Amino acid sequence: MRIGIISDIHGNLEALESVSNELKDVDKIICLGDIVGYGPDPETCIEIVKEISSVIIAGNHDWGVCEKTDIKNFNRVAKEAILWTKDNLKETSKNFLSSLPLIHKEGDYIFSHSTFNNPSEWDYILYEEDASIEFRHFEEIAGFVGHSHIPVVFVKLNNDVYAESVKEIILNKNARFIINPGSVGQPRDGISDASFLILDTEKSSIIIKRKMYDIKKTYEKILKNGLPKILGERLFYGK
Repeated sequence: MRIGIISDIHGNLEALESVSNELKDVDKIICLGDIVGYGPDPETCIEIVKEISSVIIAGNHDWGVCEKTDIKNFNRVAKEAILWTKDNLKETSKNFLSSLPLIHKEGDYIFSHSTFNNPSEWDYILYEEDASIEFRHFEEIAGFVGHSHIPVVFVKLNNDVYAESVKEIILNKNARFIINPGSVGQPRDGISDASFLILDTEKSSIIIKRKMYDIKKTYEKILKNGLPKILGERLFYGK
């Protein structure tokens, strides 16, 4: 089975459409959360993700919009975007976001937006030290997370944990993995192209892929809707 894994769309319709076109031939799609927040098309992005995804996990911005997560620790720009998003979503969409789970398990794999230990705290897995802690909190061969917007693979082999910034990796059965597909709608690894991955369960492999999209169009819609300008500017630089 080939599974497309997407995360952190953040209301970026152009990026989502570009990636979904690349995933037309996969068997299923799993979304790791943050469909909304930052971007100008939250309602349409929710509709598309619901249509194409078999599994959808809650992200902190998703729950922030429906007040299941306190946004007091969000930065000023993120708060502004959350409040704008709340005003531009249907109640049915807010209810949908509120219903999303924090964790999904499927065979040898587990899926979360942030972490596997206390996922509603919305902590990040950024470094080997973070990954070492998280490996203690799930038993599956591989765990998939989003949240940081940075594609990375953490490998635990014997007692060693290390990070690999690779495009393709075989999931060695003697090791365990934490894998971040990066962000569809707001990459932060210095590359502006949308990021996602494909998991092949028969080959036990993942491929992290990038896809260009019309950033200028998204940027112009951000300005038109009165969202903070920085949310559009950062898209050009992948920051």
